[in-house]
Amino acid sequence: MSKHYYLSILIVWMFGFSIQSYSQERVTFTLEEMVARAKARSPAALRAQTRKENRYWNYRFYQSNYNPQLRLSGTIPGFSQAFNNVTQPDGTIEFREVRQNFMDLELGIEQEIAATGGNISINSSTNRFDNFLAPVTSPQTQWSGVPVNVRLRQPIFAFNPLKWDRKIEPLIFEESKRGYVEEMEQIGMTVTALFFDFLVSQVNLEIATKNLSNTQEILKIEQGRYNIGTTYEDKLLQVELQVLQARQDLAQAQLDLEANNLRLKSYIGLNETSELTLIPPNVIVPIDIKVEEAIEFAFLNRADAMGFDRRKLEAESDLAQARGQRFNVLLNASYGLNNAGLTWGDIYVDPNRQTLINLGFSIPILDWGRNKARMGQAQANKQLVEYTVEQDIINFEQEIFTKVKNFAMLRDRLKITELSDEVAEKRYEISLRRYQNGNVTITDLNIAQQEKDQNRRAYIQSLRDYWTAFYEMRQLTLYDFEFRQLLYNPDAD
Repeated sequence: MSKHYYLSILIVWMFGFSIQSYSQERVTFTLEEMVARAKARSPAALRAQTRKENRYWNYRFYQSNYNPQLRLSGTIPGFSQAFNNVTQPDGTIEFREVRQNFMDLELGIEQEIAATGGNISINSSTNRFDNFLAPVTSPQTQWSGVPVNVRLRQPIFAFNPLKWDRKIEPLIFEESKRGYVEEMEQIGMTVTALFFDFLVSQVNLEIATKNLSNTQEILKIEQGRYNIGTTYEDKLLQVELQVLQARQDLAQAQLDLEANNLRLKSYIGLNETSELTLIPPNVIVPIDIKVEEAIEFAFLNRADAMGFDRRKLEAESDLAQARGQRFNVLLNASYGLNNAGLTWGDIYVDPNRQTLINLGFSIPILDWGRNKARMGQAQANKQLVEYTVEQDIINFEQEIFTKVKNFAMLRDRLKITELSDEVAEKRYEISLRRYQNGNVTITDLNIAQQEKDQNRRAYIQSLRDYWTAFYEMRQLTLYDFEFRQLLYNPDAD
């Protein structure tokens, strides 16, 4: 009865698998293929690409501050109708109805002066005034305008944001480009971890399936020995418990595999109906990474390394801004031509010269130490940033040093665990044959099985640690030590 029961279960399972195979697409990935797909099509990669584009347009916006701007401004129309109180020459007030329209239009091109922080512009403007209640003897429409005008607005001794932006913004943009490559390598690290989570579940399922098959075979052997009186009932019960435990392990392995399967598909953006099969990276290319070389590439390529200089410049910019707030002096100058007439054409007939110049200033005489406190705060912050950057540089180098040493250790450990896995597998096969011949006890066979499983899992874990460390080294240096090439292109937008 038991035989027919297992046979029916097998037929149902095979039938269900055949139907599922038609409804699901089987997809096979190596680690390299999985990482490439995640970098190209995963939601995390798409978010990183969007952030990269955002930073690019921020940089383009910064660059536009140094280009001339052509602007058109005005008020069309400016109609008003009301009763206004008008003061008379004798001081009395009369209420008079006003119905008028005032329109103005100005076209100008302006240019920021990055070296001084000023602004220069060339403008032309036109004004029209309509008085709809004007007497018959008076003109209803009047025109005025400025055919050409040159204006200069120049702060003196003030903070010049354009000067400091020219130093800082290119560094921020370079950081963003390098940060994008680091985000891609972080995706590689994440998908590597998910890849091996799935692979470990896959291996655990294989181990659990094989262990169940082996324990069922051992149970048959023990039942035969028990029937002829060559073993005891407690050993038979022990094997039956092992079969039950093997079934539980198989069910748990299937559940873990399904959970890790969904996590991996979700991260890389793969259709949930697809059936994944992963190929472990058995061939390990020997990669030798030198500490000095890794540190050099990290300082040349990493966003954090460029951020060290940027943070110092920002602290200097804050100090310059505090210094520029001590007093305010502003020079305004304007020179051009203007005129007025009854028609628009009259504006350009023999216009008059228009000149304006003023120098405004605001200097605190007694501020109770306000400027001194502002300067002291900026200087202290600058020193704090310098000390923090110095410590961050030390930590930066120490991190690279530690990761390189750890990578070398993981490479050596991988070789040992691979050999241990082969030895443990071979030992179990020998122990199983000796058990079948009656030369090894069930206890010794169980020990051999446990060691086989432990060494197999240890080998997969070593693979996981090695490849995670490999992609981590790529992220920390933006350099591919396997193919000896830079991951960051300085000329890329």
